[in-house]
Amino acid sequence: MTPRTARTALLVVALVAVAGAGFWAHALWPGASSRPVAATPSPLSTADALQEAFVAVAGRVRPAVVHVGTVQVARPRRAPAAPGPLADDPFFKDFFDQFFGRRGPGEAPGEFRTPGLGSGVIVDKRGYVITNFHVVRGADAVLIRLSSKQEFRGRVVGSDPKTDLAVVNFDPGQTELRVAQLGNSDTLRVGEWAIAIGNPFGLDQTVTVGVVSAVGRADVGIATYENFIQTDASINPGNSGGPLVNLHGEVIGINTAIVATGQGIGFAIPANMVKRVTAQLVDRGKVTRGWLGVATQPLTKELAESLGLREARGAVVSRVYPGSPAAAAGVEANDVIVAFGGVAVEDYHHLQRLSAEAEIGKAVVLEIVRNRQKRTAQAKIAEAPDTAAPSNR
Repeated sequence: MTPRTARTALLVVALVAVAGAGFWAHALWPGASSRPVAATPSPLSTADALQEAFVAVAGRVRPAVVHVGTVQVARPRRAPAAPGPLADDPFFKDFFDQFFGRRGPGEAPGEFRTPGLGSGVIVDKRGYVITNFHVVRGADAVLIRLSSKQEFRGRVVGSDPKTDLAVVNFDPGQTELRVAQLGNSDTLRVGEWAIAIGNPFGLDQTVTVGVVSAVGRADVGIATYENFIQTDASINPGNSGGPLVNLHGEVIGINTAIVATGQGIGFAIPANMVKRVTAQLVDRGKVTRGWLGVATQPLTKELAESLGLREARGAVVSRVYPGSPAAAAGVEANDVIVAFGGVAVEDYHHLQRLSAEAEIGKAVVLEIVRNRQKRTAQAKIAEAPDTAAPSNR
C-alpha cells in the first residue's frame, strides 16, 4: 500500500466514524430528537364538529320558536245550503270552540271560520313574538303554542304591511320563556351557513339547513321595502315568521316567502330591518318613516352614460311632489341622487330605504348630478304620509 492510498483509507474511516457518532448522538440525546408534526384533522372529525354546531344551535333556538295559529271569521250575507266538509271534524271544532265558545242556539249557522298557521320567534321575556304580517292579517284570534306544547291566547300589538312584519304579545304568567337574540345582518357574507326553524305544514320545530345565497335582494314583489336575504335552506308554507339563524345561534332574518315555481329559493327580512320596525311596533303600535318626496326610477347603464355618469349608481328622479322636502330643497325631475347624508346611493331601492330610515326633522345633504354637473342640496326629512303611494320616497 502506497502512502497516498493509506491516507485515503484513513480519511474514509474517519468520515464513517464521525457519521456513526452523529447518528448515535441524535438517537440518544433527548434534545436532538425532532419535534412531532401536528396531526391534520381528519374529514370525519371536521364533520363531527360541524354537526355538533348545528345540534347546539337547534337546541338553543328551538325553544324560542313558536307556532302561530290564527282564526278568521267570515260572515256571509246568506247561510250556505249545507254545512262544510269539516263542520263535524273534532280537531277543528275544538280549535274554534277554544276561541269563540260553542255555538249557541241564537248564533247564525252561516259563519265560516278559517284557520291559518305560521311561525314566530320570542324576542322578549314579556311574551313579545315577531312574525309576518301576512300570518296574522285579518285574524280574529291568535293562538301561540310553545315548544313545550303550552298554549296562550295572543294579541297583535302592531303590524307593518310595508315590510311584512308584525308583533304579537301573550301573557306567559309564571312560564319561563327562552328568548332568541337578533344578530347583525349587515355583516352577512354570501356562503355562510343559514338555519331555518319553523312549522312547515304544521310540523312544529322543524330545522332545515342551507347557506346565505345572496343579500340585498329587491324587486321581489313581496313588500314595499325590500332588502331580502336569499337562502336555499328549505322554507315551506308555515315557515313564515320563523327565524333564519347563523351558526352562532343569532337570528339574522325572519323567513317570509319562497319562489313557488323554483326550488331552494327563499327570502328572509334582514335582522337589522326587523330591529328598527319591531322596536316602533312595541313602543307605539305603528311605524313612522322619513319622506323625501320624490318618485324615482332605475338608473340603467345607457341612461347613466347619457347623463354623464361614469357608472350606473344612483337614483333618477322622475317626479318631485309639490310641498315635499325635495321640492323645498330645489330637487328637479331628471336629477340623479348619488348620495344621501354622506352615504353613496347604490340604486333607487337603496334611496328608498335611506329616506325611510332617516330621522324625521333631520336636515340631510343630498349629492345630485344635473346636466352633467355635481351639486348639493339640503332637505329636511318629513314624516311619510300614510296615504303616499308605495313608489314615493
